[in-house]
Amino acid sequence: MINPLQISETIKLDSPMKTIFSYKGKAIVQQVPVPEVKAHSVLVRTVYSGVSNGTERLMLMSNHQQPAALGYSACGIVSAVGEGVHHVKPGDRVACYGAPYVRHAEYMLVPKHLATLVPDDVDMKEAAFAGLGAISIHALRQAKLEFGQSVVIVGMGIIGQITAQIASAAAYDTIVYDLQAERCALFESLSKGRTAQTLEELEAVIHQATSGCGVDAVLLAANGKNNGLIDGSLDWIRDRGNIVIVGDLEMDFSREKMFRKEAEIRISRAGGPGRYDSNYEADGQDYPLGYVRWTEGRNMSEYIRLLREKRISINPLVNQSVHIDEIPSMYEGLFMSVSPALGTLITYE
Repeated sequence: MINPLQISETIKLDSPMKTIFSYKGKAIVQQVPVPEVKAHSVLVRTVYSGVSNGTERLMLMSNHQQPAALGYSACGIVSAVGEGVHHVKPGDRVACYGAPYVRHAEYMLVPKHLATLVPDDVDMKEAAFAGLGAISIHALRQAKLEFGQSVVIVGMGIIGQITAQIASAAAYDTIVYDLQAERCALFESLSKGRTAQTLEELEAVIHQATSGCGVDAVLLAANGKNNGLIDGSLDWIRDRGNIVIVGDLEMDFSREKMFRKEAEIRISRAGGPGRYDSNYEADGQDYPLGYVRWTEGRNMSEYIRLLREKRISINPLVNQSVHIDEIPSMYEGLFMSVSPALGTLITYE
């Protein structure tokens, strides 16, 4: 074990901690050892972790025959830092993102680039959704939007809601589409933009907003079968417009429609450059700012800035808060119902 540079509290590394796993279609709580402190990593005592309902529903539906850790976005207090960590210290509040390091657990060992400082005037409950914020920000960057351009966001789950709020804060002409009136109303109560609940209404709003030219980009924050959504998006965008796949959506579309507009269909991979790169995450090697302006870590920090400046609001999206011990029954009830509110917060204290 590498000796940590700084420790704020006594931690027995062989002591058990509670962690949530997906196992045979259900959520279970198991005891596992507190992780060892390593170089370029931060040991965090979790205060809150955010549940992404859609993603974690898919995890449970995968029916893992071996326990698989759930969760990827959280907020907590730094307990210890390893060699090479200088941007945070024990006692600091941090937001964390990225499985398998970040999970629903009492302690997490997080690579330094996946833990960003949370100022005292930022609500830790909202900071717990930093991973979802980074995903939303990266998706908008993938759309290659410029000031004053227009975007349609399809699917107003929690990722769609956060993405739409950030798009509105960036002064993009934002149009959201969801079949549930409550989700559209929730967006309208928090941001400036237009909403649609039917395809006919959406097409009318797009025509009015763009004088019939089509929007600059469409972001698809939906999962499962696309049911013609990509083909529809190819109709909604302007010539040489962009479509960004944010959710786990089937890639089935018309080549003819894509060719006619020379459209670009892009995948948005998680929170940005660095994700799934072991050199960046596990080994702590950052990308030079001059060449990679927005890594996943920098996108997390930008999400925290938006919270601090009150440009976005996450608490209204969260309809449930449960203690880690209540998790099994919470997951069962959560995934059997449809709610206009979209996020769940897990508490540990």
